[in-house]
Amino acid sequence: MASISMLGRTFAADSLLHNMNSSVKLVAAIALMALALMSQHPLVLLLMCILTLILIKLSKLPFSLVMRSIRPILFIIIFAFVVHILSGQGQAIISFWIIKISLEGIVTGTLTALRITLLVINTSLFLTLTTSPTELANGLERLLSPLRHLRFPVHEFAMMMSIALRFVPTLLEEADKLMKAQSSRGASYDTGSIVEKLRGMVSILVPLFISSFRRAEDLATAMEARCYRGEAGRTRQSAKSLTWREYSLLGLLAVLFVVVLVIQPLLPQLNGFF
Repeated sequence: MASISMLGRTFAADSLLHNMNSSVKLVAAIALMALALMSQHPLVLLLMCILTLILIKLSKLPFSLVMRSIRPILFIIIFAFVVHILSGQGQAIISFWIIKISLEGIVTGTLTALRITLLVINTSLFLTLTTSPTELANGLERLLSPLRHLRFPVHEFAMMMSIALRFVPTLLEEADKLMKAQSSRGASYDTGSIVEKLRGMVSILVPLFISSFRRAEDLATAMEARCYRGEAGRTRQSAKSLTWREYSLLGLLAVLFVVVLVIQPLLPQLNGFF
């Protein structure tokens, strides 16, 4: 399990989050992304952390599995933290050569890294880990349904998103197999000049593209064999109706927006740093 990428993967469970309406989960993911970016005060971020822990508990997914969702952007989190530490803001507590580290930089870097982490975890909880690509596409189609009046191809757009999400884990696994196969034949991707590394990647990208086009052709043939002709004449499984779970989540998000937009600016500044 440790080597499996979390990107695009859904883990089945009978939880509160899994059973929610997919359209509401899309709205919740977008709202939590906005809240994570707007949260500046440590107390508000602490509230967001508590909410995230509650959501992880409600999802009935292992904590370690959820935390692995930040692995693809771990470099970005560390980079943002280091940049703020070395920004030179505030009075330096450690200074050597041209590098100055201040307490304000450490605090700002920590809060920035925490915001990015919360953004990724909450998005993964609602959009991938607890929602299948089919449900996600159906929820997106319902949310974008008003655009049909503008002749926007809502169904086709949702279908493309669903197919793309479905094949992301497959392509990642295939790329990993190709890299291992090429490595067993003596190929190296970590040594040599940039040109040599690029040449080594060609041996991965070319068969991966060929395989992707072959899969796309097979998928198109299968869809035609099943008489797929777009949205016209299609039937769907009945959508999950909104219950107290969805209304409670939306109400909680509304309260959080009030806290962030109204109460956060009124919170006292802590130690002159925040």
